Amino acid sequence: MTLVNAAIDRIGMTSFQWKLFFLNGFGYAVDSLLISCQGIAQPAVSQEYGSPSAQLAGIALASQVGLLAGAAFWGLSADIIGRRFAFNSSLFLAAIFVIIAGGMPDYISFSALVALYSAAVGGNYILDSTNMLEFLPNKYSWLVTFMSLWWAVGYTISGLLAWAFMSNYSCPSDAVTCARVDNMGWRYLHFTTGGLVLILSILRVVVIRMVQTPRWLLSQNRDEEVISFLANLAEKHGKPLELTLEELRQEGNIIHTDQSVWSAVRIRQHFVALCRTRKLAWSYTVIMLNWLVIGMVSPLYYVFLPYYLASQGRKVGDDSNYTTWRDYAINQVAGLIGPLIAGVLVESKIFGRRGTMAIGAFATMVLQFGYTQIRTPAQNVGVSAAISAVSNIYYGTIYAYTPEILPSAHRATGYAICVVLNRIGGISGVLVGSYANVETTVPLFVCAALFALLIVLSLLLPFESRGKRIQ
Repeated sequence: MTLVNAAIDRIGMTSFQWKLFFLNGFGYAVDSLLISCQGIAQPAVSQEYGSPSAQLAGIALASQVGLLAGAAFWGLSADIIGRRFAFNSSLFLAAIFVIIAGGMPDYISFSALVALYSAAVGGNYILDSTNMLEFLPNKYSWLVTFMSLWWAVGYTISGLLAWAFMSNYSCPSDAVTCARVDNMGWRYLHFTTGGLVLILSILRVVVIRMVQTPRWLLSQNRDEEVISFLANLAEKHGKPLELTLEELRQEGNIIHTDQSVWSAVRIRQHFVALCRTRKLAWSYTVIMLNWLVIGMVSPLYYVFLPYYLASQGRKVGDDSNYTTWRDYAINQVAGLIGPLIAGVLVESKIFGRRGTMAIGAFATMVLQFGYTQIRTPAQNVGVSAAISAVSNIYYGTIYAYTPEILPSAHRATGYAICVVLNRIGGISGVLVGSYANVETTVPLFVCAALFALLIVLSLLLPFESRGKRIQ
């Protein structure tokens, strides 16, 4: 692995990696785009069709269940069959399901399609960050943190589309009846989003011919393919390659590769290796707790954000459809600031990865406590937009830090377990939001308390990956 990393460093950053930054970034963007898409649609769908449960947010719950299934399937399979299959197919499947969802005739069928398109993208940021990291020269590893900008781009697109469609083509919030003809906004949202995702999925196949990452190939004892890829990359970009196949073979063979990738011995190794030492076990335990907590707080705040904006707007005397969705769009645009700040802080000696996560969690906690005390419409949009910005400092960093501290051969498995826990937390968050009454400030206090816990968990992480060689 050290020899391959050194070869990638000598070749340096090429147009291949820059293309990956955009194409893997599409996966980040689609993940957040579709999570917010169902959250935007939920109030309108419930108003038109009624909800099977007076309290349970069934659409949001379907999304979290689908995301859990997707994380388990795409993530756990990536260390077994490689990263390429998910890269080429996940966005296409999601696009088809999103377009179909826009035509669903009732609450249950729409929820089912939400679960399907959520499952299609449920492992995207596992695979996209892993994929990107394993092709990068070491000094460009900060780009994985910066990739979270794409996650904010997805939210921004959904916010602008919601402002355009939901404010103009939705039933008033106080309407007694809500007919299809008066409530086309959520359908337009899904048709437009599905078309966009379809275009992005085609670009992933047309712009670049994805190959398995050299680090994954190495873990499979496929040394010839590693050298072939590096030689082609070096030749195409006029870079040096001193590493030879003989040098790799002199290091010996990877054990158990004579057995099937689906054998119990090889699959077990993907789990056991994550906790091979005491310090590694402690690190992985704390990182899993981080993911479990953000799983609870993300849907509790972001999925129910339209409700908070409306209820807080009602408190200050401005809760119209137009104002709610305008403020939602402003929130999502403000979210673009967070990854930019994170990209700078993670490379500073003072903060590094762990300090940046703690700062993001602390600022979010303070602002969410403050959001419960707003008194004017300007405060409603200003404080909520600030929350979107600073929370993305934390999210952007945790998305990059997680694959950095996991061993390459088992990286996708380790990340997948974290995201599965994240989705379990997400289901819990939806249940809390469903029964805690999002028309009040109670869920906001819960969110703030969870971010306080994230400050502690960030500082408990034993490894600081800034400036370190990523294996």
